[in-house]
Amino acid sequence: MSFSGDARREICSYINDKDKKFACLYGMLLFCRKLSREKISFQTESRTSAETFSVLFGSVIHRNINFTDKKRKNDSTLYSFDICDSDIINEVFRVYHFTENERTINCEMISTSSLGIFTAGVFLACGSVNDPNKEYHLEFISPCESLANELVSLLKDIGANAKTAVRRNQYVVYLKDSESIEDTLTFIGAPQCTLEIMNVKIYKDVRNKANRIANCDTANIDKVINAAIKQTEDIKLIISTNGLESLNDELREVALLRLENEDMSLKDIGENLSEPISRSGVNHRFKKIAKIADDIRKGVTS
Repeated sequence: MSFSGDARREICSYINDKDKKFACLYGMLLFCRKLSREKISFQTESRTSAETFSVLFGSVIHRNINFTDKKRKNDSTLYSFDICDSDIINEVFRVYHFTENERTINCEMISTSSLGIFTAGVFLACGSVNDPNKEYHLEFISPCESLANELVSLLKDIGANAKTAVRRNQYVVYLKDSESIEDTLTFIGAPQCTLEIMNVKIYKDVRNKANRIANCDTANIDKVINAAIKQTEDIKLIISTNGLESLNDELREVALLRLENEDMSLKDIGENLSEPISRSGVNHRFKKIAKIADDIRKGVTS
């Protein structure tokens, strides 16, 4: 089941009183595909939205309506309500004070406490939200530009960073940042989906930190191995030219430990010397060995 589907079902579970039903249906009707005196057309690919629209219509308008369903080529199903009965349409316009050829959000129609449920109705009519495991994206497909702009203003009032775009001649209101999506889902009555996004964010953050640590550890291991290889090469060059005896006792001791333990860390080498020294002390001795080897390569004699 999709994340959008989860959000719709959660929203619908909260539409349980007269005011909420009125506000939710208002959002669904205002943002439906067609709203005129001749025809009201509500279409959705969500059976949950279709069934909710039918139930709310019967509860608020007191008329029973049914949807038709049609299979699409992509295996999705389109649920459609095409209302042409003038008596039913006139009742809808009367109840919600709709004006012919003008769609606008009339906040006087709904109480302040019901704005979230109204927006939930908009989501049920034309909204979708992506699985947060894939990407953060919530959007509404508005039937006209003016409604898109009004919806953006409403969402900005709750702190959501909503933007608009035109896609295939449709007006899209969208949110891309996770916090705005969380605020919007909570506002419209889907707090469990909000928690799911938060959990995904925590998981992604932990995974990214683990990857950074692993990458850092790998880089450090590579650095240690490359340094050890270079030290071994320097020592072997000195042995093959000047002989190990050319090194003083301190340098000879770390050189032998390195030859015998190519994977040993500088710290461990320091601890295994006859007179233990710090890691920086061992590193200093290897720098002296490197200088001697470099002089040999350059043909410099001491």
